[in-house]
Amino acid sequence: MEISTTALRAKRSCTSGYRWFARRFSSAAEYLQVVDVLVDDGRAADACWLIDRFGPIDAVRVLERVSAESLVFPGSLQVRYEVEVDTLLRVGGALTVGGGVRAGTTLTVDGDLRSGAGLRCGRLRCGGDLFAGWSVEAQDGLACSHELRVRGELRCGALTVGGSAVVDGDLEVSGRADLGKSLRVGGAIACGEGLRAGHGIQAAGGVSSGLHIDAGWGVVAGADIAADGAIRAGECVVSGGEVRTGAGYGVHAGSSVRREAWPSCGRVVSRTRPGQLCSGLWQPTPEGA
Repeated sequence: MEISTTALRAKRSCTSGYRWFARRFSSAAEYLQVVDVLVDDGRAADACWLIDRFGPIDAVRVLERVSAESLVFPGSLQVRYEVEVDTLLRVGGALTVGGGVRAGTTLTVDGDLRSGAGLRCGRLRCGGDLFAGWSVEAQDGLACSHELRVRGELRCGALTVGGSAVVDGDLEVSGRADLGKSLRVGGAIACGEGLRAGHGIQAAGGVSSGLHIDAGWGVVAGADIAADGAIRAGECVVSGGEVRTGAGYGVHAGSSVRREAWPSCGRVVSRTRPGQLCSGLWQPTPEGA
């Protein structure tokens, strides 16, 4: 694929970017070459704009390690060891890293992202599946279009996952957590705003939310389930401790099953009966549990 002034006009490039290209290239230039020169000239944002408008390529670049101010590549990137980028890292295809990944501001991978160790960045967006061999920190938010798997702790701003998420450690979300399918956490779940899962929510520790907790199936936790808003589940709500809602809000269990099925599919299990039980059948936590 070649980039030309005609192609840039058709894609409605900005005046600054168009003039830069006209100065740097006397004729049409190969797509990958233009991206590399943009990054070298400190125009990484323009390189990302090219990928957004012209799409990814099939090329695969293999490197030992990465240490740079910024890196933009429209194909797939394979790195044997670690990746250290001071500002922006953008990959148009898949990113596979044997070690850890650090990006100072933004990490965007349009395909799958697989890291043998941890991930640390400001904002993280993955257009495919995301796998991290250790903990993940994305202070400004994390968005994953498909499946998410973290073999450690996950701390982020707002969390959006199109499929299911599995986190071996604690999950801390300062904003809202929204999952298309299920959420399973090996530690505790703490969300500053709301928590929603299209399927079920399961945590070895407690589950807390600064707003509502919504699960299309059930919510199961080894400790307290607490929300400043309502707690709503299509089936059961099972806690190893207490189930608490915010003032004026209720617990709504068994909302996706018939009332006759509540003894098996609409149970609310906790040490004491929730004060605002709107639907579901309460059962005390078994002795010794």
